Amino acid sequence: MSDGIRAMWMRGGTSKGGYFLASDLPEDRDAALLRLMGSPDIRQIDGMGGADPLTSKVAVVCRSEREGIDVDYLFLQVFVDQPIVTDAQNCGNILAGVGPFAIERGLVAARDGETHVSIYMENTGQTAVATVQTPGGHVTYRGDAHIDGVPGDAAPVPIEFKDTAGSSCGALLPSGHAVDVIEDVAVTMIDNGMPCVVIKAADMGIRGDENPAELESNAVLRERLETIRLTCGERMNLGNVAEKTVPKMTLVSAPRDGGAIATRTFIPHRCHKAIGVLGAVSVATACLLEGSTAFALAERGDGPKRSLKIEHPTGEMTVVATVNGREATSAAILRTVRKLMDGYVFTGEE
Repeated sequence: MSDGIRAMWMRGGTSKGGYFLASDLPEDRDAALLRLMGSPDIRQIDGMGGADPLTSKVAVVCRSEREGIDVDYLFLQVFVDQPIVTDAQNCGNILAGVGPFAIERGLVAARDGETHVSIYMENTGQTAVATVQTPGGHVTYRGDAHIDGVPGDAAPVPIEFKDTAGSSCGALLPSGHAVDVIEDVAVTMIDNGMPCVVIKAADMGIRGDENPAELESNAVLRERLETIRLTCGERMNLGNVAEKTVPKMTLVSAPRDGGAIATRTFIPHRCHKAIGVLGAVSVATACLLEGSTAFALAERGDGPKRSLKIEHPTGEMTVVATVNGREATSAAILRTVRKLMDGYVFTGEE
């Protein structure tokens, strides 16, 4: 420990965090990560965290022993203001950096042109395939792909998700219904990679186009959402979610900028400045689900393959859904990644 812990810091999608080989982390992993991030402290001034849940994230990666899988990936959310490290959810943004990290660390051999990296997501037991740009057999982060919520352009990292329905809750619709009524509010409880509770914004007394700061300052709204969330957590087979980061609470309204639907998402106590990758997949699935709270509001398109632009406070995230009848059978999404630092980080206890 005297030489610190080897790490790579990366922006993955609209999130940012530390990437570690599992073998490089100490036995007291969670305690070390709290120290590294500077938690608990709302500023995380004594660590690498950025005073926001979106910048206080960790990927733990190792070579996989599973057939057909390159690497295993465990996502850890380090709370900002509480001494908590949780693996209760997945993160599709941080997932975007796993492929490049695995290649850079020698876990996956790069091909000339592009390299497919199959990733087992330990949090949910599901698989994703990331396509990494590797001209000349080396990872490149330069490119002309743009995603909303991130300035500039970078190399594209398309990610295809496989068999994500019910990955955390046991079923796409944990309650068995497209709509349930909780606290006199119609909700759709859905899990297609991320457990989400989808509610019409109007039913919560808002328009659905407010900025995140305005929604966060609405104490009545936040209290009501949390009351609904706690009840939904039990019904979604997640147990007592009082200290968990799932389910996410997504308020939906009709699209305003040519997308499929407009969203404002609480994650769960802060309003997301965008939307999580797997959260967007779950919401897109709700848009295609007849009878859901999102169905009548959404512009769903037609055909077996549909690009659903999920609008959020800083732009949109496009989910490409393959549809069979009334069901979305697979989903893919485009992310970008940038390597920020490769070296050693310190707990302050060396």
